[in-house]
This record gives sequence, C-alpha cells and structure tokens, in this order.
Amino acid sequence: MSNPSPNFEEIYAFTISLARRAGSMIKASSSSRSSQQTSTTADATKKNRVDLVTETDQAVEKFIKEEISTKYPDFLFIGEESFAGGEVVELTDKPTFIVDPIGTTNFVHQFDHVACSIGFTFNRIPVIGVIYNPFLDKLFSARKDHGAWLNETTRLPLTHPHPLPLESLSDAIIATEWGSDRSKRAIEGKGKTFMKLAADGKEIEGGVMAHALRSIGSAALNYAYVAAGQLDLYWEIGCWSWDVCAGTIIAREAGAKVYGLSGKGGKEFLPEDLMDHHFFVIRAIGDTPTEKGSDAQDRIAKQFFNTVENWE
Repeated sequence: MSNPSPNFEEIYAFTISLARRAGSMIKASSSSRSSQQTSTTADATKKNRVDLVTETDQAVEKFIKEEISTKYPDFLFIGEESFAGGEVVELTDKPTFIVDPIGTTNFVHQFDHVACSIGFTFNRIPVIGVIYNPFLDKLFSARKDHGAWLNETTRLPLTHPHPLPLESLSDAIIATEWGSDRSKRAIEGKGKTFMKLAADGKEIEGGVMAHALRSIGSAALNYAYVAAGQLDLYWEIGCWSWDVCAGTIIAREAGAKVYGLSGKGGKEFLPEDLMDHHFFVIRAIGDTPTEKGSDAQDRIAKQFFNTVENWE
C-alpha cells in the first residue's frame, strides 16, 4: 500500500521560507572570520584536507533539521553534516527532506557561489526543491508538475517557453568539478575526460572541443544554472544525494533531463540514481525542423557518455 500524499503546496511554501531563513544565517556568519575557520576536529567521514566542514555548516543544518522536526515530526531527514556525524543514510518511500546546508569550500574562501539546498522526496522521487544563494539573492525552486522558478517570479529556463537549440556537444558550455575525491583513479579519470571535452579532435583522439568548461564549486548551483539554461550540461562523479536532490526536481521541471549511473545508455533518471554518485544533467533544448528537443537531449547525452571516463 502506497503512502498517502502529503500537502506538497504547503511543504513547498515552508521549504522556500526555510531556505531564506537559513540563507540569512549563512550571510550573517560570513561577516565573522572566526565562523569561516574549518573544523580542526578529526572526522573519519571526511576524505581529506579539501573535504571541509565549518561551524556554520553544522549550525545551519541543525537549524533546518529542528525546524523540519517541529513542523513535520513524522518526516525523515538526510543531511550532509548528519551523515558526517554518523547517521545512517537510507532513502525510503517515506516523505524525506534531503539537505546540504552550505557549499562549504566556496563559503570558506568567500567565493559567493554558495547555496543552501533543500530537497524533498516522496516514494524516493524528488518532488520539491529549493536552492538559495543568499549572497546573490537568487532562489531557484520547483515542485512537481508546477514548473521551475527563479525568485518565484521568473519561469525557467530563462528563455521559457522557447528553449534554445543545441546542435552538438561541441557547441556546449559544460560544468565540471574536480570534487573532494583526489585519489589517483578519480583525478586521472576526470583529467582524461576534461581533456577530451576541451581538446580539438584533430589533435587529440576523441576530442570534442566544447565551447567552454566551467567549474564553480557547487553541484546544487550547477543544476540550477542548467535549469536556467545558463549552462548546457553538468557532469560529476562523487556527489551525494544532498548535493543534487533539490537540483534534480528543479532541472526536470525546467525541461532538463537528469541521468544517473543507469543513464549511461541514454536512459533518464531512476529513483535509485539519487543514492548513487554519478550525475549528469542537460538543459531543455528547443525543437528544430529535423529533431525534437527531447531527442537532441538523448543524443547529446549518449555522445557525452561515450566520451567520458567512468569508474565506480
């Protein structure tokens, strides 16, 4: 027997308010240098010296978790810092909030591409997402079947209802990230991929010579910018559910297609993909006289998966 549907409209309004309040905490904390110092406490769940945590991360997640628990005591919660603290992460069919309180590295270095990301799943599918950058005052939001929005007023993509065409991978601006896994295998895999994406095919076998590669250090904002149509696509191996949950529904409601590990063959998002660590999203593409936009998304995604290096 399936779970009864919660009041998505009410949860959506609550999540937007919660993200804005969390954003105010983040912005206030940035004015104090002491709040930006990374934790010196050893944490076995953190990979290495580039996998950071701050007091602000912990305080913001604690605030979000307590607000959710008060409003919706029966809902489940998955959070980056809760996981780092030893909580078990398991996605079920029950209503679940999935939260990344801050883009930590950017926050520590005062690089203003910082966002609080709050996603909500039901039956293991993201159905509500809010991503808020308090420094740029940009709030990206969506709930299932109601579109995606910038600051609750501008429909996404920004060219809605006429997404731009995209002829090939070579015409794309692609978001990529080095991530916090700096193992030899990960760095070599990403390095080879980045080289193929950037290189002239006449010089490097398999080179597609994309228009540009971008790395802003925030998976959540990468998804948001793909939803907006400001990035053509984004790929990363190594993210977690809290990095992409909110972005997944925002992107899909903006006409983007989201793929996980199961999408290597061109299949779109499946529930199990959210808990994997392979993520790819491509923006909405306009129809042309010879091809539907959705077919172009699948074609370019397949070309991309044939180009990249993959690893478990």
